[in-house]
Amino acid sequence: MKNGKSVLAIIPARGGSKGIPKKNIINLAGKPLIAWSIEAAKNSKFIDNVIVSTEDDEISDIAKQYGAYVPFKRPSDLAQDSSKSIDAIIHAIEWLKNKNDRYNIIVLLQPTSPLRKSEDIDDALDLLILKKADSIVSVCKTDHSPLWSNQLPEDGRMNNFLDNNIMNKSRQELPEYYRLNGAVFVAYMDYLEKNKSFFGENTFAYIMPQDRSIDIDSRIDLELCRILLEQDFK
Repeated sequence: MKNGKSVLAIIPARGGSKGIPKKNIINLAGKPLIAWSIEAAKNSKFIDNVIVSTEDDEISDIAKQYGAYVPFKRPSDLAQDSSKSIDAIIHAIEWLKNKNDRYNIIVLLQPTSPLRKSEDIDDALDLLILKKADSIVSVCKTDHSPLWSNQLPEDGRMNNFLDNNIMNKSRQELPEYYRLNGAVFVAYMDYLEKNKSFFGENTFAYIMPQDRSIDIDSRIDLELCRILLEQDFK
């Protein structure tokens, strides 16, 4: 509970990852990848229940072993490469509502963010109340300024690649930019039901450090997380 409001964590984990086969349950520092998110949610001071939304029986079994609730099997049309996490969240909300099981606040935790701490979840929930926000989305500073990037034409010519006002500036002279890190999304359930999104005019950023913001999308990301975790990074 948070300020008298019930809190549900939803972890969407489909089984059809192509870049890293069975990514959501691949071994990472002695545990399946999804276990890191389940344990972070269960160690939160405010989360009342943790469910995993999946179409995959193996993911379901592992999630239950680590203490998550798997009350339904996600429809296959919501578990495709093109499927969006928000659609899985809305499906979960509607399924629970049909069972008269309602929560006030929803926390989306993607299983590909194993370095996120339970404190990050709790701090994001604190921020939701402090800011009187509709939703909170985690971000971190970008590694490189987007002002140093641009599209390339087919011939690779770099004339006008950078703005002249940026060309000779050092990194320290450029404004700070932030990116979505995929670790924590928080919103009121009523807001999600109405808007079908965590983003809106009253959404605020929860800023996380870069070393807790790795979102596993490649083998390099996986190995970097493994190094950090095996060095007792917690």
